[in-house]
Amino acid sequence: MNAPRTHSLINGWVLTKRELLHWVRQPWAPIFNLAFMVLLLIMFGVLLGGAIQIPGGEGDYMGFLLPGMFTLAMMFGLEGTMTAMATDAKRGITDRFRSMPIGSTAVAFGRIGADMLTSVVELVILIIGGLLLGWRAGGSLGSALIAVLLLLWLRFALLWFGVFLGLTIRGDGAQTAVSVLVWPIGFLSNIFVSPETMPSWLAAIASWNPLSATAAATRQLFGNPTGITGGPLVDYALIMALAWPLVITAIFLPLSARAYRRLRR
Repeated sequence: MNAPRTHSLINGWVLTKRELLHWVRQPWAPIFNLAFMVLLLIMFGVLLGGAIQIPGGEGDYMGFLLPGMFTLAMMFGLEGTMTAMATDAKRGITDRFRSMPIGSTAVAFGRIGADMLTSVVELVILIIGGLLLGWRAGGSLGSALIAVLLLLWLRFALLWFGVFLGLTIRGDGAQTAVSVLVWPIGFLSNIFVSPETMPSWLAAIASWNPLSATAAATRQLFGNPTGITGGPLVDYALIMALAWPLVITAIFLPLSARAYRRLRR
């Protein structure tokens, strides 16, 4: 008879500490990910920013760009989680966890918990980098904290998407899937430019992108220019930024648990 299964969150915390120990011993992956985001920030904010105009003429491009870059950083976080889950499944490490009396989401919670802790550090460094480049938040401290929570809420939801892909697409296919999904979704949004500068059909897609909702909401909360003069993101950005991650989590958390239970090496 199987031993009783303990709570996934408790087991997840134990596995979170395991993941953090791995990063302490092998810190180069998170360091290079952060360095890549800083390079993107410099490239778009400093090299290309002077040539990009914001619709409505409100504020400078750096103020528009930074909340978008924070949002993009939250999406790039799923690559490490997806790759780690795919690698563990391929090597049989996940099979060892499956033989233990733990819940079907405990392993995923462990990986996600470690990633969320590093996400806080990543956001702090990006915010400091933005301040050094001249970015300023015009909103209140309370609004800025809510913006940070919205960013972490998006990260949490996208990580479940990453877990599902990692358990479903194993091996080299996982990294290919990241390249195919992350870049088009990231650029087909309001992160770098306003949807109002796009063709109407493309602008409609970009406006309903979950990344666009979080970017627009955080721009409002930080007191930065939104680059939007019409459409659903003007009045409902905050609601959409709360709803989209909820929908993503509601879909991919149970799918991840199901993929974990059905996993075959």
